[in-house]
Amino acid sequence: MGLRFFLIEDDPAVRKMLEKLIDESELGEVVGCAEDGLHVRAADLLHVDVVLIDLLMPGRDGIQTIKALREEGFAGTFIMISQVENKEMIGQAYLHGIDTYIQKPINRYEVLSVLKRVADHMSAVRSLESIRQVLKGFETQTADAAVSKPSAIEQQAQQLLLLLGVAGEAGSADVLLVVRWLAEQEAKGLPVRELPPLKELYAGLVQREYGLSPTETAKEARAMEQRIRRLVLQAFTHLASLGLTDYTNPTFEHFAPRLFDFGDIRRRMKELERGQAETECRMNVRKFLTAFFLELKRV
Repeated sequence: MGLRFFLIEDDPAVRKMLEKLIDESELGEVVGCAEDGLHVRAADLLHVDVVLIDLLMPGRDGIQTIKALREEGFAGTFIMISQVENKEMIGQAYLHGIDTYIQKPINRYEVLSVLKRVADHMSAVRSLESIRQVLKGFETQTADAAVSKPSAIEQQAQQLLLLLGVAGEAGSADVLLVVRWLAEQEAKGLPVRELPPLKELYAGLVQREYGLSPTETAKEARAMEQRIRRLVLQAFTHLASLGLTDYTNPTFEHFAPRLFDFGDIRRRMKELERGQAETECRMNVRKFLTAFFLELKRV
C-alpha cells in the first residue's frame, strides 16, 4: 500500500513539482495541500502518513506548525523543505519532530531518494510493530496453549525470518523445528536460554521428525547443521548490509545487537564496504537460535 502525503507549501510551483514526483515515484499519493500552516489541523491529517512542510511560510512557519500538530496528536512523519541553511534553525526543526530534511531548490533525485528512504523505514517499522502486536499474547498464554498451538509461534518465526531476509533459505524449515522444540521445552517449565550441544539437538530433532536409522540420522543432522549455519550467516550479512546502507534502519537497530555480537556486525559492515564477499567473523549459532526464540516472546 502506498503512502499518503500532505503538502504544506506556500509556493504553488513547488507543490505541483512535489505532487508530480510523488505520483511518478509510485510511492503513494498526495491526499491534500495547504499554502500555509495556519489552517491545518491534526483532524485534517487523520489518514496521512507523511507531511512535507516548508520551513518559512507566511502566518505560521513550519516549526510552529509542526509543534501545534504534534500537540494536537498527529503522530505521522514530517519532512522539512527549505532553502534555509541556518544550522540552528534546522536543529530546532529536528527537535520539534521532523524526520528528515530536503534542501531547496528542489532536486528530483534528492526528493526521490528521501521519499524512498522514508518509505522503506516506515515499512520496516510497521513490519516490526506488526510482529510485536501479534506476539503480545504469547507471554500470557498457558503452557498447554504453547504446546497445543505450535503453528502460531512458527508462523511468527516465519515472519521474523522474512524480516531478516532469510525466509527463502533452506535452513528456515530447520529453524522452525528448533522454535517448536523450544516452545515445547518452555511449556514443560524447562529453561530455554541454555540449549544442549547443537549436534545432539539436531540429531534429536531429525530422529523425532523423520524416524531415520542411526546412520541416516547422523547424516541428516550434519546437513541440518550446515543449512542452519548458512541461514545464520545470511541473516548476519543481511543485517550488516542494512546497517551499512542506513545506520538508523529499525530492523538493524533492533536485531543486530540482539541476535549477534555487535562487534562482529561492525566488522562485517567494514568487510562489505571493502567488497569482501566472505566474512572472517565466527558465527555463534547457539546465541542466534536462543535469541531468535526469545525475540518471538518480546512484547
